[in-house]
Amino acid sequence: MANVIDSPLGKSSEYVSEYDPALLYPIPRSQSRSALGLSDVHLPFVGEDIWTGYELSWLNLKGLPQVALIEFSLPCVSTYIIESKSIKLYLNSFNQTRMASMDELAAKIERDFSQAAGAPVAVSLSSLTSVRALGSFEQAPWHAECIDQQDVEINDYSPNAQLLSAQPDELVDERLYSNLLKSNCPVTGQPDWASVWVRYRGHKIAREGLLKYIVSFRQHQDFHEHCVERMYCDIQSRCQPQSLEVYARYTRRGGLDINPYRSSEAKPLAAVRLIRQ
Repeated sequence: MANVIDSPLGKSSEYVSEYDPALLYPIPRSQSRSALGLSDVHLPFVGEDIWTGYELSWLNLKGLPQVALIEFSLPCVSTYIIESKSIKLYLNSFNQTRMASMDELAAKIERDFSQAAGAPVAVSLSSLTSVRALGSFEQAPWHAECIDQQDVEINDYSPNAQLLSAQPDELVDERLYSNLLKSNCPVTGQPDWASVWVRYRGHKIAREGLLKYIVSFRQHQDFHEHCVERMYCDIQSRCQPQSLEVYARYTRRGGLDINPYRSSEAKPLAAVRLIRQ
């Protein structure tokens, strides 16, 4: 019988980036309920376990990363709970998996969770733009434009500054952002998720190239601070803006988030907290 001692919790784990439902680890509810004198047949309560996940990502059929929030609920009458670290490992196994649509992904997760829990599990996915009122670079004083909805083919998943270019015949002052930044911890290999804000003044940066460049960090291992500094230096070198700011808001890990900001000019930084934080 499965028990928490044999689960991934508290153990060193490899972060798999290709879909693997076998990563889910069910644990019978009866193991803890027996200590309370409870029987799964006659429970003195009803209810559900509601989960929210902020680090769900996959690739569309062209290789462009997609991100979403996930909420799912297990009925309290399910035979099993699903151990939390195994859920994290399972969801991360979609990172380099291509899916035709968000609906297809939701149906696959719902099927796998229901099988692991031994009861129907309700799953819903929400795009970050559908919940942007809770925190976004689109809000004042940021007023940035998202560049994620481009129909592009992605092939580079390691930093490639050659993807960046600027148009010398057009001068702009732009604020752009992407929710698709992912890098990996150089020590543990754990995925790190972020939204990144780029403000610049100068020759117009090609948006397709900028998006491809941001995505190219997806398999890269480095610290948050170094990733942002690499971005700043690459954009400055390749596009030569008159002024430049690069600001990444990373999701928390272990109760802490890191949000590196690098700028060509000393200026006060307005407060922002994003939906995944």
